[in-house]
Amino acid sequence: MAYVPRGAPKLTVFTVVNNRTGSGGHSALMVSGSQQVIFDPAGSFEHERIKQRGDVLYGMSPGWVAAYKSAHARDTYHVVSQEIEVTPEQAERALALVQSNGDVGSAFCANATSSILRQVPGFEEISVTFFPVNLMDQIDKRDDVETSKYYENDAGDVLDGINAAPI
Repeated sequence: MAYVPRGAPKLTVFTVVNNRTGSGGHSALMVSGSQQVIFDPAGSFEHERIKQRGDVLYGMSPGWVAAYKSAHARDTYHVVSQEIEVTPEQAERALALVQSNGDVGSAFCANATSSILRQVPGFEEISVTFFPVNLMDQIDKRDDVETSKYYENDAGDVLDGINAAPI
């Protein structure tokens, strides 16, 4: 079932960052437009209550977004969220792109995310990269980005994140 978010349309880039080395472990893109989905390329997040087609997770309510972040944050990794308000047209373009992308191969998460972003009007300056932190740094240069970081101090995994979330 689709989750329709409140508020302005947004694109949010998630980057999973190693707490010891600062290197990136994963990139994903949340599209908040006519519905809220997470494009989780080559990702491991799944649950029987979440509809997934290809690498797109549907029905991503705030509780499921919290579960997603919790599933990736642990004592060795934190999650950086970079939120950018966009027009409804930009959000729908991003939604169409993630829905038509198909499955992404292992280690191609930042490549797929950056490739999609650069096709959204207003994001053409994004260079395609294989490195999650490189993509995060490119997004950080924008004037319209709001950044937050999410930490947990457990040895968690995907199931731990789902079990702890308010869903």
